[in-house]
Amino acid sequence: MTDEGSRSITDVGTLKALAHPLRMKLYRALCVADKATASHLADQVDEAVSLVSYHLRKLAGHGLIEEADPQSADGRERWWQPSSQGVSIRDKDFRDAPDKAAAHLAATRLFHEQRADLYRRYLDERSTWSPEWNAAAPDTESLLRLTAGELDALRQELLALVRKYDELGRAAADGDTEGREHVALHVYGFPFRA
Repeated sequence: MTDEGSRSITDVGTLKALAHPLRMKLYRALCVADKATASHLADQVDEAVSLVSYHLRKLAGHGLIEEADPQSADGRERWWQPSSQGVSIRDKDFRDAPDKAAAHLAATRLFHEQRADLYRRYLDERSTWSPEWNAAAPDTESLLRLTAGELDALRQELLALVRKYDELGRAAADGDTEGREHVALHVYGFPFRA
């Protein structure tokens, strides 16, 4: 998904760095938290702080995250933050060689598996959410008949709409956060043959 303010990943090394299962979980958790230490993230992913620190340094080595200003008086804590508002990984950047295409496919499968796990967790915990949240959470499937150009236009319109609501949430994060929760929105559009 492309986004203004996102970093475009076009090299296999950075793609492979992000496509490690624990690193992707850490990157996603850091995007949600905005800023965190290795110990904060270790609690979230149930891993040792030393292992989390190692993987955070790997992400930083590829410019995916960066050190943040200290958030407490304890100067020993090392704080991290995403270096952009997200990442953009496009198929077209990995088509020119079989090894690049294979790396892109493996990364895409990992990202989708982790997204599916996140959704399954929501389904398992659905009863703990209010009726209002459950009614608001979309679960739809549309089977359309489009050209590639029309699908791309739909993708661009959806991205513009997502940006609009992301900006609303970011603006509110500085002020009134009552009633706000983190929301994952996964949109897949792909051709298939019946």
